Amino acid sequence: MTFVPKDPAFETRVRESFARQKAMHLIGAVLAGVEPGRVEIELPFREDLTQQHGFIHAGIVGTVADSAGGYAAYTLMPAGSSVLSVEYKMNLLAPADGERLVASGQVVRAGHTLTVCDLEVEVIKAGARTLCARGMQTLMCLERRPGGAAPG
Repeated sequence: MTFVPKDPAFETRVRESFARQKAMHLIGAVLAGVEPGRVEIELPFREDLTQQHGFIHAGIVGTVADSAGGYAAYTLMPAGSSVLSVEYKMNLLAPADGERLVASGQVVRAGHTLTVCDLEVEVIKAGARTLCARGMQTLMCLERRPGGAAPG
C-alpha cells in the first residue's frame, strides 16, 4: 500500500520519539527503517533477553513488534499528535533463536482516530530468515499531544 503522510517531517518526528523510548534503549533495539506506513526495528541477540531455553523471550518479541507497529502508525499521524497502543495480538510461530530479530509494522488502515497494523517478527540465524511471530495491532491517535508518550 502507498500512504501519504499528513506531516512531511514524519521521519524526523518518528526518529526523535524513538530516541526517547527508554524501553527500546534498555533492550538494545534500533530503528532500522522508516517510511510512510511502515517501520522496521532490529534487535541484536543478547543472552539477558532470553528465556530458559536460550531463545529471545516472547515478551521481548512482543515488545519490539508493538513498537514497530506503533511507529508505523505514527508515520501517518499529524504533527502535534502522539500515538498509543490500544491492543495487539501475537501468534508465536517459531522460537526466536538467532543472532538478530527484525520486527516490522505495516499500516493496513489509517483512520482519523484508530489505525490498524500488521506485525511481523523475523529471526535471522546464519543468514537465514525465519518468521517467528505475526500479529495485528490497533493504535489510537492522540491529537494535540506533541512528544507525548512514545508508541508502545
